[in-house]
Amino acid sequence: MQKKLLFFDIDGTLYNSQKKLPESARTAIEEARKRGHEIAIATGRSPFFLKAISDELNIDSYVSFNGQFVVYKGQVISKRPIPQKSLQKLADMAESDNLPIVFLDEHRMTSTTEYHDEVKISMDSLYYPMPEFEEQHYKQHDIYQALLYSTIEQKKKYVESFPELAFIRWHEFSDDVINHDVSKAYGIEQFIKHTEFTIEDTIVFGDGLNDIEMLQLVAEKGISVAMGNAVEEAKAVASFVTDHVDEDGLAKAMKKLNLY
Repeated sequence: MQKKLLFFDIDGTLYNSQKKLPESARTAIEEARKRGHEIAIATGRSPFFLKAISDELNIDSYVSFNGQFVVYKGQVISKRPIPQKSLQKLADMAESDNLPIVFLDEHRMTSTTEYHDEVKISMDSLYYPMPEFEEQHYKQHDIYQALLYSTIEQKKKYVESFPELAFIRWHEFSDDVINHDVSKAYGIEQFIKHTEFTIEDTIVFGDGLNDIEMLQLVAEKGISVAMGNAVEEAKAVASFVTDHVDEDGLAKAMKKLNLY
């Protein structure tokens, strides 16, 4: 089989509902690598939040921050920080509305609020500690993603006020905030521009709202797979739907595609 470029989302795709990598998925990926296929991650997570899964699967290529920061074999090949003007306006509005906001660069995450229950709950869902409290960090570093904590109703004002930004719901309390013209699909396109691969060589696996663009992009010329636990919008644009992540859906899809 011709060498393929495989992109895997993490939560709900690689990781099951217990936030663990099923042994079947690990075996399938290891065998696919032995056959010469390139393994990469496509995630909304930050680079520093990828260490556990990267180490576990020996992966050093990834699309992170929903496409804003792209790395191939350990080298940065594309990055799109949020403009400082937009960050300042966002921080000012959130402060005025008494809403917590978290900023992420490629190394760490910081918060303009020392502690907030909703931030703590969302971090607990990721098995991650509270962000460091540092009010000025976003002014001094390239920021690739923000987390805005708001209700769906409060979010509407921000969507209207920031046409240059995209607000992607990832938690009951929070949205990922990135540049409006960036997505995992954009990140994959940048990845392909800097490597020998093509869209025809590409296979992607995902389950969430932030996977829709990449599933749709790759389905046109390559193959995209939605997990059985995926949101309906993701299933609708994928090449096919596999079983639930808790039922070895990833390994089954890879076997169906003769990747191992």
